[in-house]
Amino acid sequence: MKLLSPLFLLAFLVVLPLQSFAQNEQFNNPIAEKRADPWVFKTDEGTYYLIATVPEYDKIVIRKSNTINGLKDAEEKVVWTKHKTGVMGHHIWAPELHKIDGVWYIYFAAGEAENIWNIRMWALSNTSNDPMKGTWKEEGQVKAKQESFSLDATTFEHKGKRYMIWAQNVRGGNHGTGLVLSEMENPTTLVGPEVVITEPEFSWERMKYNVNEGPAVIKHGGRIFVTYSASATNHNYCIGLLWIDEDKDLLDLKNWNKSPGPVFYTNEDVKRYGPGHNSFTTSEDGKDLIMIYHARDYKEIQGHELSDQNRATRARVVKWTPSGFPDFMQYIGD
Repeated sequence: MKLLSPLFLLAFLVVLPLQSFAQNEQFNNPIAEKRADPWVFKTDEGTYYLIATVPEYDKIVIRKSNTINGLKDAEEKVVWTKHKTGVMGHHIWAPELHKIDGVWYIYFAAGEAENIWNIRMWALSNTSNDPMKGTWKEEGQVKAKQESFSLDATTFEHKGKRYMIWAQNVRGGNHGTGLVLSEMENPTTLVGPEVVITEPEFSWERMKYNVNEGPAVIKHGGRIFVTYSASATNHNYCIGLLWIDEDKDLLDLKNWNKSPGPVFYTNEDVKRYGPGHNSFTTSEDGKDLIMIYHARDYKEIQGHELSDQNRATRARVVKWTPSGFPDFMQYIGD
């Protein structure tokens, strides 16, 4: 992997004129209170589905709307509930909703009822046209070659192949989580090789905990970009950026590039604390790239950060710099 200099970071994060950023006023943030790790899927027909972590960590819920703002007051439906014993019995985290070959899939992380930190990746499927209807079938564990703490699976297609990226403790102990990339045989099976494309190495990725997690993929201008979240889920939580030329071998680590600094992080001036675990969608007219993410509007947390319920889902427009990189408008409020 190529680690780029801070000067290069400044070069690709060229700030566009501030008057072009007034569009963030179009969102009635927060889009959803007490909803962390948000994922929004937009159908070809223009329906938005929001799925996210609930603070009880015990179920998976979905809401839908024809607009992003409409998700705020949309009716929410519980589509799956944790097991009372055994696997999938605790810490139901970070669900993602995908439609692959006409079938809906939810990827999520779950611990065991009797061993709550034994967290792995799991999948559900549903053949209904509407993911809020029909029956969700448990597809079982999405198994990596190494059995260890694993979560935050996302999937994308590129040049006729499907890939998955997820967070995993690949080194054991307190090394924390890196991001692992693998090709998929089908929507629930990895075929490998499994390549670690980033690990926590900079100080901003190692605040309280060593964390790289929550990957999300966007394609633009001949590149594939992967955002990810780093550090503990308090005010230190932030978003980093990886990228690769779309014609390069995705499974060759040396083809990946990594920003030496976070691209989106706490801004006390606009009361945005610990932004992260984002996803991407597009505006209703399809013209703008929209980032969906969670953050708090205060810094001080009582108790452990995972016990604080006030991570809220927000939306903001992402622009593109002249050099073709995403501009997350760090200094602009929601």
